[in-house]
Amino acid sequence: MKLNDIRDNDGARKSRMRVGRGIGSGKGKTAGRGQKGAKARSGVSVAGFEGGQMPLHMRIPKRGFNNPFGKDYAEVNLGMVQKAIDAGKLDIKGTIDHAALKAAGLARGGKDGVRLLGKGELTAKVAFAVAGASAGAKAAVEKAGGSVTLPEAQPSEQEKKTARRDSNKAAKGGAKAAKAE
Repeated sequence: MKLNDIRDNDGARKSRMRVGRGIGSGKGKTAGRGQKGAKARSGVSVAGFEGGQMPLHMRIPKRGFNNPFGKDYAEVNLGMVQKAIDAGKLDIKGTIDHAALKAAGLARGGKDGVRLLGKGELTAKVAFAVAGASAGAKAAVEKAGGSVTLPEAQPSEQEKKTARRDSNKAAKGGAKAAKAE
């Protein structure tokens, strides 16, 4: 066998059918679209269209809710953290944060940070810096001699707007009272 003898098996590569190239090709004239009707025209899109009848996806009852303001946390159990420490994947000398948990393969996803959950047992003295922790997880970490640091709660945009509006109203009310005197 030589390099110039190597080729695909017969039928491994099939070139596409070129439609509308004359009567002799077998796919000329109507180009395989039949005659007339919406499907023969260009720009047709009939997926899910049922001829004016109420489509199936609209007849079926809807369930559930996607909260647009919901937080996406990577949930990590204390038992898994202890396993990673025992395996040498986590270094307990510094603080364990989202990046460290991600590097150890414990936190997947979680664009809003990590939430620590209390399933399992923690024996190592560890300092955590996470976005959230359950009461049980916090108690278990502190029992083992560690600490859990949570970020300070920042007021939402809506709360900021409300506070601004209230302060503006109070300032206007004070100005009116001074003017009346």
